[in-house]
Amino acid sequence: MKFKNEKKKGFGAKRIGKKSSIDRDPFFDEETKNLGKFNYDDDDIESVESEEEGKVGEEIEDKFAYETVGEKRKRFLEETSDRIEEAKRKEREEDDEEDDGVRDSLVVKTLMQEQLEKSGRVQRAIASRVQEPRSSDEFRVIVKHQQSVTGVALSDDDSRGFSVSKDGTILHWDVSSGKSDEYKWPSNEVLKSHGLKFQESWNTRHNKQSLALAVSSDGRYLATGGVDCHVHLWDIRFTGHRGIVSSLCFREGTAELFSGSYDRTLRIWNAEDRTYIDSSFGHQSEILSIDALEGSVFLVLDAIEHCSYTSSDEFLAGSDNGSIALWSILNKKPVFIVKNAHHVIADHDSVNHNCTSACSWVSSVAVCRGSDLAASGAGDGCVRLWGVESGSRAIQPSFGLPLPGFVNSLAFAKSGQFLIAGVGQEPRLGRWGCLKSAQNGVAIHPLRLS
Repeated sequence: MKFKNEKKKGFGAKRIGKKSSIDRDPFFDEETKNLGKFNYDDDDIESVESEEEGKVGEEIEDKFAYETVGEKRKRFLEETSDRIEEAKRKEREEDDEEDDGVRDSLVVKTLMQEQLEKSGRVQRAIASRVQEPRSSDEFRVIVKHQQSVTGVALSDDDSRGFSVSKDGTILHWDVSSGKSDEYKWPSNEVLKSHGLKFQESWNTRHNKQSLALAVSSDGRYLATGGVDCHVHLWDIRFTGHRGIVSSLCFREGTAELFSGSYDRTLRIWNAEDRTYIDSSFGHQSEILSIDALEGSVFLVLDAIEHCSYTSSDEFLAGSDNGSIALWSILNKKPVFIVKNAHHVIADHDSVNHNCTSACSWVSSVAVCRGSDLAASGAGDGCVRLWGVESGSRAIQPSFGLPLPGFVNSLAFAKSGQFLIAGVGQEPRLGRWGCLKSAQNGVAIHPLRLS
C-alpha cells in the first residue's frame, strides 16, 4: 500500500512538472500575455469629448445664467423673428421658381398662339373691336394713277404697298408718306431675251395693262399679269398663258406662285428657282380669282369676281349678282349668303331693282389674315366691313366706309389698323360702267380698334 501511494505521488509530481505541447504553443503564450493588458486610447478619446461637451454646456449655462426676464424675452423674439424671416425667404424662392415656370408657360402659349394665327388656324376676334368711324375718318388717296387701279398688295410688314393699273404702270409706294416709285417696263430686246414671242402690235399701252399682282411673304418677289398674256416676275419674266392673266397669288410663307387666266388654266410657278411647275386644266370658264393659305390647298373660282380665305377650310366670295357668300371646302354650296350686299346708288340710270348693274357687282373682297374681319367693295360708293363668324357660319354687317368709284382691290394691314383700296372710274376686267366723279388711285382708311 505504501508503495502504491508513493508511486502515485511520484507520478503526480512528475506530471505537474512536465509541460505539454499546448502550453508551449506561442499563440496561446501571446494571448496569455495580453490578457492582462488594457487599451487606454478609446477611453482617453471618450473622456476628452465628454469634457468638451461639458465645457460647452457650462459656457451656454454661464451665458444665460444671469439673463433677466426681459433679455430672455428679447432673445426669444429675435430667434422667432429669424425663423419667420427664413421661412419667408424660402417661400419667396419657391414663389420665384413658380413664377418662372408660369412665365415660361405664358411665353410658350404666346408663341403657339402667334404661330396658329399666322398659319390661319386660329382667328383673331377683330371685327367686334372695330369702332364706328368718326366724321373726320375717311379714305385718303395716297397714290394716283391715270386710269383705274386693278390691284393692290401690301408687304408683310405693312410698310410698303404695290399697285397696278389699266394705264400699264406698276408703282411701289410707302404707306406712311405715299412716296412712290414706278417700275419701268423693259425694252423689246430684253423681253425677247427672256423668251417672249414679241409682236409689234403688243408695243401699245393697251397690251401693257396689268390686271393682277401678288407679293411674296418675304417681299422679294412681285408678280404681275395682264393683257399681254404673260406673268412678269420682277425682275424676271415668266411666259406661260395663252390668254389674259386675270389673277395671281403667292402661297403664304413660300415662293410658290399661282396664276389664273382667261385661257381657263391655272399654272404653278416657283419664283425662287424661276421655273414652271405644273398646270391645272378642266375649268369651263375664265378664271377670275385665286387665293391660297400656308400649307392649304389653293382656291380657284371662275364665275365669281373675287375670293379670299377666312380660315384653312372656309373662304369668302363676292359675285357679280351683288351677293357675298361664305363657303366651306367640304360643301358644294355656300353655307351663308348675303344678298344685295352693296345697295346700288339711286341716281344711276343703269341701276335696276334686281341689282344687276356693274355698280352693284362685288368686285373685291379681303380678309384680315388670321382674323374674323372682312371687307368688300363695289361701285356703289361704299366699302363695307363684315364680321365672319366661323362657329355659327354667318356674316354680320359692321360699318360702311364711303369711297366713290369702282373698288377693284382691297388689302388689310396684318395688324388690322388700316385698309388699302384700289379704286378707279372703271371696273377691273372691262368697261361696263364709268364713274367720272371717282379718282383713279390708291386710298387708305384708318381703323380704330377698342
